[in-house]
Amino acid sequence: MREGIERAIRPGVEKASLWLAWLGRLIAGVALVAMLVVTIGDVATRYLHRLTEGAISIRVVGSVELVSYLMLFALLAAMAANVERSQVVVEAFTHALPESLTSRLHGLYLLGFAVLGGVLCVGLLAAATSAAGHGEVTQDLRLPLSPIYTMAAVLSALLGLRSLLHALLGACWAQPPETADGD
Repeated sequence: MREGIERAIRPGVEKASLWLAWLGRLIAGVALVAMLVVTIGDVATRYLHRLTEGAISIRVVGSVELVSYLMLFALLAAMAANVERSQVVVEAFTHALPESLTSRLHGLYLLGFAVLGGVLCVGLLAAATSAAGHGEVTQDLRLPLSPIYTMAAVLSALLGLRSLLHALLGACWAQPPETADGD
């Protein structure tokens, strides 16, 4: 009976995790490329201003603010996409343990990330609601903060969900954690 349940549920959990990882990598990649474009645009326009001794005065307004929010999105999405590779294995504690026990401990460890993602999501949703109610905007560009906080909350939920999926895979089915192998 238990093996039947495992055969029915485990592939779905793995597929959902892979799809969510792909989504996180896509969001992180787009945010990193956007950060690169904003930074290069800002540096190029400043250099052009200096070369022309002020004759051409094009500026990227709010570049620091844009980069900071894009960095937030990139970090949250990358954490969600790679959460299963996040454990720092302390060899002094795990080298003598069987692999199945180490995998189960890693699953329990990932429950902490699931809770962290949930707490961040709830806090950011509360901040988004408050920002929308008070009409809060960013300092330089005067962009509404509510959508920024909402996006960060969605990415935090993605972190929590992927952590929970890998916690199940590790704690319930002793799936060994992936290692960061540079792929």
